[in-house]
Amino acid sequence: MTTRGVLYVHSAPRALCPHVEWAVAGVLGVRVTLDWIRQPASPGTWRAEFSWQGQVGTASKLASALRGWHLLRFEVTAEPCATAEGERYSSTPDLGIFHAVTGIHGDILVPEDRLRAALARAARGETELEAEVAKLLGKPWDDELEPFRYAGEGAPVRWLHQVV
Repeated sequence: MTTRGVLYVHSAPRALCPHVEWAVAGVLGVRVTLDWIRQPASPGTWRAEFSWQGQVGTASKLASALRGWHLLRFEVTAEPCATAEGERYSSTPDLGIFHAVTGIHGDILVPEDRLRAALARAARGETELEAEVAKLLGKPWDDELEPFRYAGEGAPVRWLHQVV
């Protein structure tokens, strides 16, 4: 079964750009050349995005391949399909990586065990419930990435199909 998604590289230092392309190519199994444009939200960095098509699990492989570089901000999404829910990965240098399962309308689906754990931490007074729910929904990542997303409005998206 195949799915499709989008990789958003929100900011990368120029020296890291070819390494990102090599990592993505390694996951997709095809040569990748991204159209890099300057990222106005962080002078001296570059951004790129493209749409991909591949097997279920490709989004997690892309996120894993990119997560090791501390100076990289990125998001990877995968649409739901007949055999799998959708996914969203977000990564920032300060926060690390966030993963969420998404439904057919793009809503984040929070697993019961994560919700119960958040309720337990709040009940013990370790944290506020509102802060726990915000983390479950990826709000800290959204807050940090929003200026980078906005700076990319109107950027071209290129489709890249994986040969299966």
